[in-house]
Amino acid sequence: MADFIKINPVDNVVIALKDFSAGDKLVVDGQELEIKNDIPKGHKIAVLAIGENEDIIKYGAPIGHATQSIAAGEHIHVQNLKTNLSGTIDYSFNQKLNELNISKRNLTFQGYKRSNGKSGIRNELWIVPTVGCVNGQAQRIIDLFKAEMAPEDIDSVDVFKHSYGCSQLGDDHINTQKALADVINHPNAGGVFVLGLGCENNQIDHLKKFIGNYDQNRVRFLAAQDVDDEIEAGLEIMKEIYEVMRHDKREAIPVSELNIGLKCGASDGFSGITANPLVGAFSDFLVAQGGATILTEVTEMFGAETLLMERAQNKEVFDKTVSLINDFKDYYLQHDLPVYENPSPGNKKGGISTLEDKSLGCTQKGGTATVMDVLKYAEPIKSKGLNLLSAPGNDLVASSALGFSGCQMVLFTTGRGTPFGSFVPTMKISTNTDIYNRKKNWIDFNAGQLLDGKTMEEVLDEFIDFIIEVASGKQLNHEKSGFKEIAIFKTGVTL
Repeated sequence: MADFIKINPVDNVVIALKDFSAGDKLVVDGQELEIKNDIPKGHKIAVLAIGENEDIIKYGAPIGHATQSIAAGEHIHVQNLKTNLSGTIDYSFNQKLNELNISKRNLTFQGYKRSNGKSGIRNELWIVPTVGCVNGQAQRIIDLFKAEMAPEDIDSVDVFKHSYGCSQLGDDHINTQKALADVINHPNAGGVFVLGLGCENNQIDHLKKFIGNYDQNRVRFLAAQDVDDEIEAGLEIMKEIYEVMRHDKREAIPVSELNIGLKCGASDGFSGITANPLVGAFSDFLVAQGGATILTEVTEMFGAETLLMERAQNKEVFDKTVSLINDFKDYYLQHDLPVYENPSPGNKKGGISTLEDKSLGCTQKGGTATVMDVLKYAEPIKSKGLNLLSAPGNDLVASSALGFSGCQMVLFTTGRGTPFGSFVPTMKISTNTDIYNRKKNWIDFNAGQLLDGKTMEEVLDEFIDFIIEVASGKQLNHEKSGFKEIAIFKTGVTL
């Protein structure tokens, strides 16, 4: 295995594939290079002398500029590299579409076909509280139901607690209602019990307007203040829903029915080299099969957004992409906060130095396909192909948002690892073999194989097979652990 990787021929840096010590030697493009200082694995090494204010090039694009003169063989990181980004930008439409040239395969997964035409990859029974005040009652009902029924003929029984549903105004209140309605309508649920309090802003009758048409045998409602014992009444409702959904059976469904979310977190210097390109290759594959993918984390598109704008299918989608980017920048500026306060401390320790560095790696999860649509927060997906979604970079908020928009599964790449899970299956894909071997209770798939000698074609074939297995019922690690949550995006005041 090589000691370093040069991502693009025009780059003036290489990425260390091992820890280097000062005085070590390596040969780059036929020239011997002496390492000037200790450089951790995953970090950048200058391959030629770079003057102060000159651009640092990685992925074939600038990731910032040098804040001082940098010698060949020197460590490039936050001590001598600064972002080029600032403020909002005026963009122009310069379309550059790609042909995928991927053959269609008649692949299926074993899923659940719902009466509304949607397809689920799980058959789960959920309690959705309308307001955080009844989280405790919902948990008590779940505990009693599991103890009494011991349900083994459905995939899971869960309550999705949250702290909202009251004391919210404007967009926050509406977003909460949209998000909860999306959960209630999600095809991974065979049945949903909606538990309200009775005096909250998010009244059940108001929430129903966002839900629309629903199967009254599978979606049931109760306001706790309307009955003497909400625990007893709720338990009976759960039993009735369970009796309906427990007879559901998996059947063969084309992979074109899959909507897959694309997310990364706890990234490192290998994210843009292994796991994100692998997920991008899968995104292109699924799009070619007639399926859909959704890329979010708007704040981690900054610095690479023009690459997505060039792939907009038309001027309308381009304009929506521009609004997606600049509206999120304005959101930061309205709160007097820096737009480019990224990457995180963990990202930096892993070798990511600037937001451009992070974004150019992050957006690779979207592959090369045409951007077909741009979704607002909690807006259900309407278009097959690659979609963009308005949501922040926060792992649980963004992963939840992907589920709200209709993704049955989220592909989550990570270099440092994380144990959380959203309310839909959230597959952890490691960027390196070390974290995969150390955290097998967290990580589901190892993209670090791409650094260990396997080709992209080999790993992609394995990855496709694994995703179909998961869509057909194979549990991910966070599902085995019972780590399943929702997080709703909040932007305004709380009363």
